[in-house]
Amino acid sequence: MKTFAYTVMPEEKRLPAIGLIVLQSDETIEQDFRWLFSPQVCDLYVSRVPSGLEVTGDTLAEMAQTLPMAASLFPQSLSLDVIGYGCTSGSSVIGPDRVAALVREGRPKTHAASAVTEPLSALITACKARGITRLALLSPYIEDVSAALRARLSDAGIETPLFGSFSEAEEAKVARIDEASIMAAATALCVDRKGDFDGLFLSCTNLKALDVLAPLEESLGVPVMSSNSVLADHMSMLAGIEVA
Repeated sequence: MKTFAYTVMPEEKRLPAIGLIVLQSDETIEQDFRWLFSPQVCDLYVSRVPSGLEVTGDTLAEMAQTLPMAASLFPQSLSLDVIGYGCTSGSSVIGPDRVAALVREGRPKTHAASAVTEPLSALITACKARGITRLALLSPYIEDVSAALRARLSDAGIETPLFGSFSEAEEAKVARIDEASIMAAATALCVDRKGDFDGLFLSCTNLKALDVLAPLEESLGVPVMSSNSVLADHMSMLAGIEVA
């Protein structure tokens, strides 16, 4: 065998690195992030966390037990500029501070992420930046699952006077709700109540909502955000990079 010498890439040539913890049942957020984050701008690393086939308060809370393990499955020698936990309802049930602590628990102390975020904190940040205090909320899930999210938003000074849902608990079906259904539901929720809200949020990282944001903004005349759009924006801000 012949042994060859090699050189090491200079650290200054390293692209920013971001980590995304995705629910085992989620079919959408990873695809959205691959489109939003150009490989010329950053390196994206994905881990998965066990999650239930149906979304309930109990299955959401159970993820707290395995979040450290999911965070530990990123490359141990890699420094990540930011880690995002991709679950809106899970962030609301577990709580942003605990999510951050559990994610950091799974990382080597020498390579702990400089920042941890999730869709709830990202949404609050986006609303404050845009001056949004009354949010129309469209969720795929039953009302009980969304209650924790609405309460957390209220605590942050963001009310949700308009709330609508597809009332679907099964994740596989949520991932297959088509764009026409999202457009129709959002329009029906908001069109006759334009004075009652100043922004629209399409909740759930598994909802294929990215391509309807611009058309809904144009038709409703207010900012329209989704779980994946606000999480991507917040992660990019924390990592100092730009999204598509």
